[in-house]
Order: sequence, then structure tokens, then C-alpha cells
Amino acid sequence: MNMKSSSVASFLLLVYSLLLFPLSLSFFLGSKSILIDWTFVEISTCSMNMSILVDSISLSFSNVVCFISGAVMLFSSSYMATDPFLKRFTWLIMLFVMSMNLLVFIPSLPALLLGWDGLGITSFILVIYYQNNKSLGAGMITLLTNRIGDVMILLSIGLLVLIGHWNISLLWDFSFLSMLTIAIMLAGMTKSAQMPFSSWLPAAMAAPTPVSALVHSSTLVTAGVFLLIRFYPTLSMSAFFKQALMFIAVLTLLMAGISANFENDLKKVIALSTLSQLGVMMMSLGMGLPNLALYHLYTHALFKALLFLCAGAIIHSSNNNQDIRKMGLISKQLPLTTTCMNIANFSLCGAPFLSGFYSKDLILEMALFSPTSYIMILMIFLATGLTAAYTLRLSFSLLWGPQKSISLHSKHEADFYVNISTCALAIMAVVSGLLLQLVFLPFKATVILSNFQKSMTMTVIIMGILISLFLWNFSIGTMMKLKNFCSSMWFLTFLSTQPLINFFSALGSNLVKASDQGWMEILGGQGSWKISIMFSMMIQKMRAGMYTNMIFISLISIFFMMLICQLF
Repeated sequence: MNMKSSSVASFLLLVYSLLLFPLSLSFFLGSKSILIDWTFVEISTCSMNMSILVDSISLSFSNVVCFISGAVMLFSSSYMATDPFLKRFTWLIMLFVMSMNLLVFIPSLPALLLGWDGLGITSFILVIYYQNNKSLGAGMITLLTNRIGDVMILLSIGLLVLIGHWNISLLWDFSFLSMLTIAIMLAGMTKSAQMPFSSWLPAAMAAPTPVSALVHSSTLVTAGVFLLIRFYPTLSMSAFFKQALMFIAVLTLLMAGISANFENDLKKVIALSTLSQLGVMMMSLGMGLPNLALYHLYTHALFKALLFLCAGAIIHSSNNNQDIRKMGLISKQLPLTTTCMNIANFSLCGAPFLSGFYSKDLILEMALFSPTSYIMILMIFLATGLTAAYTLRLSFSLLWGPQKSISLHSKHEADFYVNISTCALAIMAVVSGLLLQLVFLPFKATVILSNFQKSMTMTVIIMGILISLFLWNFSIGTMMKLKNFCSSMWFLTFLSTQPLINFFSALGSNLVKASDQGWMEILGGQGSWKISIMFSMMIQKMRAGMYTNMIFISLISIFFMMLICQLF
């Protein structure tokens, strides 16, 4: 059989996911957890051991990651069919999946750093896959931002030396707990692109669309949330952890919602919606609900991967155009892709009985129920309305609006790989919400809300749609300053790159001018060269008028001899 490497990888990942599903289900229902500690070297009192934690969280996370990876690799068999380096691409994706599984199953912090750094390196290589200046710039900002998180993990490893072990599941309160909390929080914030580290996520859309679907929507960016869920029993002992995380999450949620309404790049709109949902997960952690954050993480991963695959199919069929202002009437040309995309969009908005509704609506109701300030509630529901607004804008511009460009070639849906991968994810986007809620949400608290509070979420979504329809009618001139502010993520893109780069570039330039091209040249190469030229010119002049010089030197010599004789 002459199968593509991506198809083989997809088959292996999907089989692994199907085999793992009953096991993760039994661990959830039985509330089981197994810690395997294998000592492979022991010399005197020094022992080296390997720890593996098998519990419901690690098994289910691995299951979701491998299912989405399998669907994305199946999609890549069509999307990357003409790529001459498909085998290299497949190996990079498999290395990424392996790094994610290392991060999930290993509870020891130094060994967890293998998976954490593996994610950073493979994501950098995948972002610069197309090897141009734009990809390199996006890859560098991705890598350098994530370096901050890696340094914080290293610092937390150093702090945990005081306890005597690095096992996450066996931590307790100690004297440097606040420092550990800040380090782990910063690590999670950089990987999950929270404020002020948000600018790398839309920039990373320079990667191929399958990479965006896998890495920058469902798995890599949720690694930070997963780390905070793992550390949650320890981190929640700090007094400031929940309040700080809640404030940052709501600010990220609001910023991403506003920016997505002014963005015109299809992939960047979806990336900003991912950023918005990451804010929802962090907000759930800030309210003290780690299980609910994990629940929304799973449902969001499934429908967001579907949204990216549908966007990839539309881009592939639109002559690689990503500008939503030049698209339109896709619903008539790609009906199956449009159906799947509508499922993902409605799930993102929180439409009833789709997967996003079960998790997102529950988080918003808990925000109303838990003791939260009015300003936070206002910002949360404003961001929810903005989510509905940019989703509707995307659908109108892309699917239902008039065609705004000449179709250069006919769009078709005859590709088996694309249809199977999108349909599989669409089915999961519909059923996963109810399925996961029935299985693993041990909800002990009773949520009591009034009719007004209960209907507030749907009211805000409808109001967001209506207000957005009114705002889009404004002229471009009146909105230009606001647009520049919002589309640049509140100038975060410039602030996170240019000031730092300008300072060090100016410092380096001044040092080069002052030292290498300044005093070192004067005292070194150029200075010695000028002195040697001056001496050689003087010698040449002396040799040119040798007869005159000899008489002149003789007269001077006689004068000096007479002067000496006169003195003595």
C-alpha cells in the first residue's frame, strides 16, 4: 500500500484515541488515580527515578489531543498534498503530540520541562515552516515570549529544592509559596497568551492552517491552562492567586473580543476567538472551578479545531486568500463545509444544546452565582456579546454575504480526507458537551439563579448581534482611530516588540559606533594604517629631494659641531 505519511500518522493517532477512550471513561467513573514511580539508577543514597501519573485528567487530555491530531493529520493529507516536505511535516506534528503527552503524564517538574520545551521548539519550527521573513518574525516572537515561561519553570524547579522533591501531586505549603505561585502563573500566562503576552498568538497564524488548527487552537495554548489545573491545589493556597488570575483573564477576554471585531484576516479572527476562550478558562480557574475549566478546555478544543479546518478548506478553495473582505457566498459553493462551520460558530457563541453551550453557559452562570464585583460581571458579559458579534460578522462576510471577488476556479467538496475529518469533529462538537457533562463533572454546589440572571446570557448574545449590525454601518473615517487601536490588540503588538527591540538595537548600534567603528579603529587598524602612510610619505619626500636634503643635513651637522666646540 502506497499511503501518505500523514495518513499513516492519522490512522495511528485515531486508533490510539479510540483505545484510550474506554480506559479514561473508567478512570473518570471510578475516580481512580495511579502514580507509577520507577527507580532505574540507585547508587548509595543517590537515586534517579521516573514518575508517571495516570489519572482521569491525563488520560482524557491525551485522548482529546490525539483525536484532534488524527483529524488534523487526515486533513493535512489533502491540504498539504503538493508539499514536497510532507514527511518532515508529519514527523514534526508527531514530535509535537509526543511532547504534549510527556507534559500530560509526567508529574515531576524537571521531566515535565522536556514536554514543555518540546512544545516550544516544535511550535517554533512549525511556525517558520514556510521559511519567509513574515514566518521568521512570527516564529521569533512566539519563541521569545514562551522563553519567559520556560525560565519561570526553571525558577520553580529551583524553589522546590527546599521541599526535597519535584512531584506536582505531592506539594504542600512552604515559605516560598508566593514566589512559586507567581512563577507558575507567569509560565501558564505566557503559554496560554494571557495579557500582556497575547501578541504572539495571532502572529503564529503564519504557520500552515493544519498547524494552526492543532497547535494554536486546541493543544499548545491550553498547555498553560493545564499546568495551572495540575498545580491548582497548591496555587490556591496563595491569597492573591484567584483575584490576580480573574482580573488578567477578564482583561484578555475583553481585549480579544474587541480586536476580533476589527480584524479582517480569517485565521487571525479565529485566533483571537481562541484567545477569548482561553480567557474564559482562566476566569473559571480564578473563580475556583478547575474541573469546569478543564471541561471548557475539551469542548473548546473540539469545536475550535473544526472551525480552523473549515477555514482551511475555504482558504484552500479561494485561491489561498485569507481576507474576509474578498470572500462571500461560500454557502452556495461549499455546503458541507458551511454546515460544519456553522456548527462550530454556534458552539462558540454558546447556542443551546451544542458543546460550547454546556461549558461556557455554566461558567457564566457561576460568575453570576459566585461573589464577583459588578465591574467584572459587566466586562464578562460585554465580552460575551462581542463574541456573538464577531462570529456573526465572520458568517456574514464569509458564508452568506454577496460574493466580492471573481471566482478564479470552481470550489468543490470532492476530497474524502477533508470531508471525513470535518464531519468527525462536527459530530464531536455536537455531542461532546452532553457526553462530558454526564461523565466527569462532579458538581456538588447548587446554583440558584433568578429568571433574569438565567436568561441574561442569551439576552447578551442577541444584543451583541443587534448592536454589531448597527455599528458596522459606521463610515470608515469615523472609526479609523478606534480601528487602529483595536486591530493592533490595544497596541500590544507594537508594545511587545518594538520598544524592547528598539532599545537594544540602539544600544548595540551606539556601542558599535563608539567602540568597534570608533576608538578601536582610531587606535587600532585605521590609526596604524594612517601613521604608516604618513611615515612612508615622509620617507618618499626625503628620497625625492635627496641631493638638497644631503646638503641641508651636512650644514646642520657642521652647525651642531661648531656649537659643541664653542661650548667646550
